[in-house]
Amino acid sequence: MALASKLETDVEIKASAAKFHQMFTHKPHHISNASSNNIQGCELHEGDWGTVGTIIYWNYFHDGKPSVAKEIIEAIDAENNSVTFRVIEGDLMEHYKSFVITIQATPKGEGCTVHWTLEYEKHHGDISDPHTLLQFTVDVSKDIDAHLTAQA
Repeated sequence: MALASKLETDVEIKASAAKFHQMFTHKPHHISNASSNNIQGCELHEGDWGTVGTIIYWNYFHDGKPSVAKEIIEAIDAENNSVTFRVIEGDLMEHYKSFVITIQATPKGEGCTVHWTLEYEKHHGDISDPHTLLQFTVDVSKDIDAHLTAQA
């Protein structure tokens, strides 16, 4: 069984790719307003919003329990509405040696397609793939979409 793996999903939303991308790069601290059932908070730990190298601390609710993650922004591609986060501390590190999340929003019609990629390496083969976390990303995307389109 391979310990390094990847899960991907696409979510169709009505909000623009640029607005969705901006929520994760410049306004992640607003995501808890849009998806309060899933994200309880997002704090700037080090650096500046929207900057590579910035460290962000998330409080979220996943698999029926409160969880935390400290992530560093590894890459931002404003032209392609893409951002990459690497988890450096928190609950996911109990099961995974590494965990990288890439979010890319691609314009489609009046809305966009949000493509989530979870790349991870498990500590051992008995750990299941993070399918529930992939569903979590879908739920958060839909909540952000509803928040952004309600503002429009």
